[in-house]
Amino acid sequence: MKEELQKRIVKGPDGVEFEVEPLRDYYCEAQPTVMPAAYSKIVEGFFNWARSESIWILGFGTGCGAIEMRPLMTPRFDAYRYGVQWRPTPRQSNLFIISGYLSVKTLKRVIRSYEQMQNPKYVIGLGSCTINGGMYWDSYNTIKRLDHYLPVDLYITGCMPRPEALIAGFVDLKKLIRAGRAEGANQYAENFDWYKANQKQVIYDWDMPDYNW
Repeated sequence: MKEELQKRIVKGPDGVEFEVEPLRDYYCEAQPTVMPAAYSKIVEGFFNWARSESIWILGFGTGCGAIEMRPLMTPRFDAYRYGVQWRPTPRQSNLFIISGYLSVKTLKRVIRSYEQMQNPKYVIGLGSCTINGGMYWDSYNTIKRLDHYLPVDLYITGCMPRPEALIAGFVDLKKLIRAGRAEGANQYAENFDWYKANQKQVIYDWDMPDYNW
């Protein structure tokens, strides 16, 4: 564990010494909770419609597929007409696109970013690598089954999928959200211990809280 995360004695401005345990004192130990549906089916349907028309993607390109998202910002494809745009921070985003191959080292950062996103949130696995490792299937450092570590709402196959495939994926994701079937965030909360056990099996230098919200 990094030195700055270890338990230590700190002297305050008034000269009083006290013990600090960063992973417990600086972070909340509460686990994620399931977000229940609205009190009325009509209201929940309206919420889901609004969510489907406001998809904000976290601008975190995890692999080679990130380059396929850039053309979507241009006038030729114009993802903004679908209510899709990119945001710079997890707190502003509700969609995480795992764009291509995902290394174990990057998975650690992906988990932290995903858990900082606000509910409801969604995950798209882009490209063959997120399904079975793709051309890196025999690599010791590539995540082969993304859905063992994060809840995936939709896969877009290919190596790499073109921007048109991404737009088709957005349309399918919108259908899932409107139907109330894009429940990846609740699935993560319900099976939190299982996901966390899988994550820790591949991330040996686990030096962060179990839930990074």
